[in-house]
Amino acid sequence: MNIDQRAQSLSFPQAIYPRFSKKWVMVTGAGTGFGATLAQRAAAEGANVVIHFNSSGAGAKRTLEAVEKYGRKAFLIQSDLRNWNQTKEMCAEVWERTGGLDVLVNNVGDIATDQMSWRDITEDVVDRVLAVDIKGTLLMISENGQRMLERGRGSIVNIASTVVVRGSPRAPQYAAGKYGIIGLTKSYAAAFAPTVRVNAFGPGFMETESTITREDWNNGRRERVLSQTPMGRVPLPEELAAAALWLATDDASHMTGNFIMCDGGYSMIGA
Repeated sequence: MNIDQRAQSLSFPQAIYPRFSKKWVMVTGAGTGFGATLAQRAAAEGANVVIHFNSSGAGAKRTLEAVEKYGRKAFLIQSDLRNWNQTKEMCAEVWERTGGLDVLVNNVGDIATDQMSWRDITEDVVDRVLAVDIKGTLLMISENGQRMLERGRGSIVNIASTVVVRGSPRAPQYAAGKYGIIGLTKSYAAAFAPTVRVNAFGPGFMETESTITREDWNNGRRERVLSQTPMGRVPLPEELAAAALWLATDDASHMTGNFIMCDGGYSMIGA
């Protein structure tokens, strides 16, 4: 079964427990990959969805169409999260159009897919990755979190990575960026408690388009990952989306400042 067939078999049904009924959920980087899947899963669970994108306009339109098939309200919004003013203006527009976000999922992250070794690091790549992963995430948490505080409720989920456990000899700046997200999560969780919860979710390897087209993935890395994964497979994003969004539900109402991983045991460690 190829990736498209697997994705079709895992597509979300119309009837899923409506954990986000009548709520507004915003997902950054929802034009492709895990972000697109998170937006669709939120819609399947009853959410109206704000679909953020930067350069993936065509993908964002496909996400919008998928969300609207569930009968939800949705709209697209573009911003380069590295740009302070753009992001501030975007957040103001989102809150005006929605009347208030209930959930923010900070999914955007730059993983430097074109970099195959730490020896390939350049200043431009370091600046780009850290600006997206840390600066962009920080501003999104701050701008939306303070509005959630004023409104009296809200939940933020930051998409980190299991790279914070194993590190990344391929792209150390990527590991640094994701470590930064853990720091932001804990800091803002303490600052916003008890009104707004802030948690982080760490997915492992997924068979997204960006992963399966990477040079190293097709030259032995996939096999190495499989050999070190107790569950014995690399999942599609659809298998992880519900776990990530669970952090924003009332079922996780006593969780804040936490980081949970979902990687089939790949990063299993001792106590």
